[in-house]
Amino acid sequence: MRFPRWTAAVAAGLLLAGCGGSSGGDGKDDEGKAPGSAPPSVVGSPAEPSATALPASLTSQRLDWHRCETTGSTPAPGGAWRCATLKAPLDWAEPDGKTIGVSLIRSRATGGDRIGSLLFNFGGPGGSGVSTMPYFAPAVSELHERYDLVSWDPRGVGASSGIRCRDDRKIRAAETVDATPDTPAEEQAYFRDAADFGKGCQKAAGPLLAHVSTTDTARDMDLIRQVLGDDRLHYFGMSYGTELGGVYAHLFPKRVGRVVLDAVADPAADMVGHAENQARGFQRALDDYLKSTGQDPVRGSREIAGLLRRLDTEPLPASSGRKLTQTLATTGIILPLYSEPSWPRLTSALKSARQGDGSPLLALADEYNERDASGRYGTTSHSQRVISCLDDKQRPTLTETKRRLDRFKRISPVFGDHLGWDTAGWCHNWPVPGQYDTPEVGAPGASPILLIGNTGDPATPYEGTREMAAELGRGVGIQLTWKGEGHGAYAGGSDCVDTTVNTYLLEGSIPRDGKVCP
Repeated sequence: MRFPRWTAAVAAGLLLAGCGGSSGGDGKDDEGKAPGSAPPSVVGSPAEPSATALPASLTSQRLDWHRCETTGSTPAPGGAWRCATLKAPLDWAEPDGKTIGVSLIRSRATGGDRIGSLLFNFGGPGGSGVSTMPYFAPAVSELHERYDLVSWDPRGVGASSGIRCRDDRKIRAAETVDATPDTPAEEQAYFRDAADFGKGCQKAAGPLLAHVSTTDTARDMDLIRQVLGDDRLHYFGMSYGTELGGVYAHLFPKRVGRVVLDAVADPAADMVGHAENQARGFQRALDDYLKSTGQDPVRGSREIAGLLRRLDTEPLPASSGRKLTQTLATTGIILPLYSEPSWPRLTSALKSARQGDGSPLLALADEYNERDASGRYGTTSHSQRVISCLDDKQRPTLTETKRRLDRFKRISPVFGDHLGWDTAGWCHNWPVPGQYDTPEVGAPGASPILLIGNTGDPATPYEGTREMAAELGRGVGIQLTWKGEGHGAYAGGSDCVDTTVNTYLLEGSIPRDGKVCP
């Protein structure tokens, strides 16, 4: 399996928050709207005179909040968590047409002086907010006192008509496909697998495949806001959730409330640009890891790249009887770079691989690929692909990809080859066309949005924070920098970051633009 253009903050969020359960809320008002009423929602920016009012069947719907149920391998959360299904248009161009269900989860504010709802997106695209929110809640207990914590599975994800493009047997077979092909035969197998995946998505999703874009989900967010009874959207987006937040602000600038975007994606980068950014970001994180272990980054990267080349022709055995291939090893190296506390696992796994045992790196790759002990796989990467391929217009050809490979390898001797090839295979022969080269996030007139950039972020490199601030517009994007490691900053170990964010969300106090947390 290949690791995708976007990488979710979900794994990092779970590492930070731990797996402790969370209770909260008084359990009251489990049905219907939250207190307050919102102005009528519209399709498009509220400033657009041609925007169409939504039907009352959507805006006046009452949500049936009930105890959440176990989904797949995820147990139902206890305490005061409640789940509901929102009715949203399949096609936002036809709001009176067919509808789909969008799954929500909520825990009411635990204290007094309630501000409203705080909506969370943990990244992806493809991450499940319904399963992640209860695990992340302990990290935001202070916010929980005054906000209802709310998240959702975006359309095409998890309980919201989640798309599964191939079964476990085919996923296991695809692990043998070389994601950095070296011969014409390997190239044919690589593109054949990519096209087969797209066909599977089309068969599984049907008409939904053309309606799972970031723009579609941003419109769902505004419907969630209105049905919950909030005048403005208070929102916390991480990783891909920052792009989603920017798109929302562009569509509904007058509905922006207190919004935090952490691990900010570069809105000025197209598909290839994002791949280059990630090659740069993961190489930077690997260099920092190598320095922390007393190694020279250039020499250390050269040795790791050499290990990966050897695995290309001679996969290592693992205790499970499976083989550690070059592609799986690359994925295994990627995962611990998301969080500095996981770096010792990388040290141990690389040592084992050098000694001829591929088991630890394979275990890391399995975690990333959501493979459990029984050999079953999750579908986050499926949803991730159908969303990003509907968003992205770019469809790089084989010739274009080969022309760029040297540049990718110069950016990252370890990850460049993999990410360069990924641009060609990710949306190859995709059944539906992409919508844009780069997302529209300009939001003149919106309330200030707090942008958090981590200088050591591998998946959404720090430079994206400045780009988002520039595109949102003067006075909208307020930058906060953390000189840290790992994907994201909030709840990552900086009291400065956490206090700044909490003060903004709880009191509306906007920090100085450009503030730096050591």
